Amino acid sequence: MLPGVLIRNKGLKFICDTVTLKLNRTDLAFTNKGSKTKTYRIPIAHMEGNYFIDDDGLKKLKDNGQIIFQYANAQGEIVEEANPNGARANIAGICNPKGNILGMMPHPERVSEEALGGHDGKFIFESLMNT
Repeated sequence: MLPGVLIRNKGLKFICDTVTLKLNRTDLAFTNKGSKTKTYRIPIAHMEGNYFIDDDGLKKLKDNGQIIFQYANAQGEIVEEANPNGARANIAGICNPKGNILGMMPHPERVSEEALGGHDGKFIFESLMNT
């Protein structure tokens, strides 16, 4: 359903942390309540979170606008230092060409209300309810 593969993190260690994400598209059922001008703080917890795809596949993802989330710094810049697991092109989430399937490593459900420690992931669920 989605291209690429998840492999072991670059440091070969389990990572449980909060990362900053940049949202690249707001026209999907998953992201229509989001903003491309802000960043989102979302938890990760994985051992195999390093997204890999070959050069041709990466080009297709870029050409089709399928890279939905990328690891970024607090200013929303896609920089290597913001990449916690070695994912190709700092990819944290992609969709299929039709945009109706989303796969992402961070866990937005873990920050979907203040009682859970934040609400940065809530927009994804609000987006789905908005379609």
